[in-house]
Amino acid sequence: MLNIALPKGRLGEKVYARFEAAGFACPAIHEENRKLFFENEALGLRYFWVKPSDVAIYVERGAADIGAVGKDILLEYEPEIYELLDLNMGKCRMCVAAKKDFYDDRRKTLRVATKFSHIAQGYYNSLGRDIDIIPLNGSIELAPILGLSDVIVDIVETGTTLRENDLAVKEEIVPISTRLIANKSSFEFKKAQIEAVVRGLAQQVEART
Repeated sequence: MLNIALPKGRLGEKVYARFEAAGFACPAIHEENRKLFFENEALGLRYFWVKPSDVAIYVERGAADIGAVGKDILLEYEPEIYELLDLNMGKCRMCVAAKKDFYDDRRKTLRVATKFSHIAQGYYNSLGRDIDIIPLNGSIELAPILGLSDVIVDIVETGTTLRENDLAVKEEIVPISTRLIANKSSFEFKKAQIEAVVRGLAQQVEART
């Protein structure tokens, strides 16, 4: 069996649709139930749903052979995996945002609220900027509004939430999209099977670009 970790939610459903269109279907996944894994024994495939941020962990530790995960997760946690293909889905940007009238006074330590501490630290290190990271897990946009931070580092898709809270993108750090990744050992032992999936998905990506 080739074990495939998919992120729960709408993105995962779209990713599975790509697998299905590429010839790697698992009809049981469409059944109305609460099962978390689904098998197609004829094709030797086993799909399972996991929290998006956990996909890389399942793949890195070998519970899944391949999986679909956002580039933000790969940059933040740097798992020991192979990145095989940009699926050109879930596209967004990792950005620095702040109040519209924010001015960066470099004489002061910059207070940065984020759940992407590693990405934020790396970015500001590259600029030689001293920062104080304030780790948050939700409602990050509140931090500069309430004076907890000067800026935030977060994923921006449409920018609507920022605009509605009188915030604006100040800098773009890196573009983000969903990537197909593989466990390093699995790639060696199931190489033909995995490469067949990559070829099929690559054709789907090309057909939609």
